[in-house]
This record gives sequence, C-alpha cells and structure tokens, in this order.
Amino acid sequence: MSENQKVILYKTASTAEFPEDFQTRFHTHVYCQSGTVKFMFNDKQYQCKKGEFIFWLAGLDVSDLSFSANFKATLLFVDSDLLSSNVPSANASIDSIIHSRENPILHPNKNDKEKILKNFQLLYEKSQETNHRFYEEILKLQMQIFLLEMWHIFEDELDRRKRSFQSGTLYERFLQLVQEHSMQEREVRFYSDKLNITPKYLNYICKVNTRITASEWIQRYAKERIMLLLQNKTLNISEIADEMDFSSRSFFTRYVKKLLGVTPKEYRERI
Repeated sequence: MSENQKVILYKTASTAEFPEDFQTRFHTHVYCQSGTVKFMFNDKQYQCKKGEFIFWLAGLDVSDLSFSANFKATLLFVDSDLLSSNVPSANASIDSIIHSRENPILHPNKNDKEKILKNFQLLYEKSQETNHRFYEEILKLQMQIFLLEMWHIFEDELDRRKRSFQSGTLYERFLQLVQEHSMQEREVRFYSDKLNITPKYLNYICKVNTRITASEWIQRYAKERIMLLLQNKTLNISEIADEMDFSSRSFFTRYVKKLLGVTPKEYRERI
C-alpha cells in the first residue's frame, strides 16, 4: 500500500489486515457479508453480523478486534483529510459524526446494502484514475457523492430510531428531541412544550434518570455541535453563529466562552 494512497478497498475473509495507521489516518467502513466481527468502542463491546455496516471515524479508539471463522467483509478506508475537506453539508456531517460515535453499527435495508457496495467501488475507482487530467476535481466530486449517498442511508437509520423513540419514555423522547433541535433550540421550555409537560417536570425526569438536568443535557449536545462546527474551517465564525440561530456573533462568542472556557477564535487557534 502506497503512503499516498487516499482510498483503499479490499475484501477479506476470516481475518482482516487493517492498515497499521487506520485509526489515525483513515475513516473506516466495514460491510459485513458473513460471520461476525467483535470490537470494543467507548468502553462497550459490539458485535456486527451479516448485512450490517460499521463506520469508525479517524481518531476514535477501537480495540479488541476479533473475527469469526466464517467472517467475510468488504472494507473501505478513506483518507481523513480527503473526506473532511469535501463535506457538502455541515449539518448532515454533524449528525452522522455524533450518531457514529454513539452507534457505530448501521442496519441498512436490501437496497441500501447494494448502494453501499456500489459507492465503495465508485469511490475507489475514481481514486485510481491518477492519470486523469482533472484527477483532483473528479475525486473531490466523487467523495461528495459518496457522502451524500451514505448520509441518505444514515438518515433512514435515524428515522427508524425516531419511530422507536416516539413510543419510548419521556426521557428517551427528550434526548431524541435534543439531538434533533439543539443546533437552534437551547431553552428547556422548547422541549417541555414539545412533550406537553412543564420545564420543572422535565428537569425532574432527567435528574431521576441521570442526575443531570435538562438544561445540562441541552448544553452538552450544543457544545459537541459547536466544537465540530469550529473544527470545520471552511465556515467562518459569523456563519456558525447564523447556523445555530444566535442573534449576533457577540452573543455566540459569549455562549461559547461559557461552554468551552475560551472564545470561538481562541478555540480555533488551539486546534
């Protein structure tokens, strides 16, 4: 494998030969076609089986990989810089990043399984056309198409989760609402109104379940989104403030300093 290779695609059986630097340099995509793979992620053990899809972001800690004797999979490794510099939508990117940190395994339907493998192949083929006069341009465009197709599949998964949460407890429904709306809605009243309860009762429900208030949960989700947006240097600070529906850049700056202990500009200078 060349050190300059941006996209790696191969099929594996029984054991997998991951690149040595896959956790730091590559975003890893695994489509399991038979057998199982087990791994530790965020101090939890996961098992992926036939027809399921794993996505690991570069920089996240994955350990204790083990494979069943009949394991077969198609693996795609995408250079971290190639992917992050060609993100077509900040919002969709944030949703997918946050979801994959909490739920690294997706459960695509039959049509989406075929799309995944097709997307793998198309991106890899474009990455190999190094003699093309417009190689950089076509690879960037194919990367964006790949992301949009994968986000489409990811949104299907989110929709299924939303439907299951709709019949869940008030606490589960609250967390789902926060995931959906914390980019723009940071007041407890918004969520309690959605749930047809009082802010005081919503705080009580949260504290009973987690000892954390509703306001603290909202701040946690907003903080994570702000950090991801600030890491995307294609967006200026005013654009991020608008994206998160702050009335002014100065108000956004005060809010960020309260959450992160530094201003947006200072945070960017540190990364």
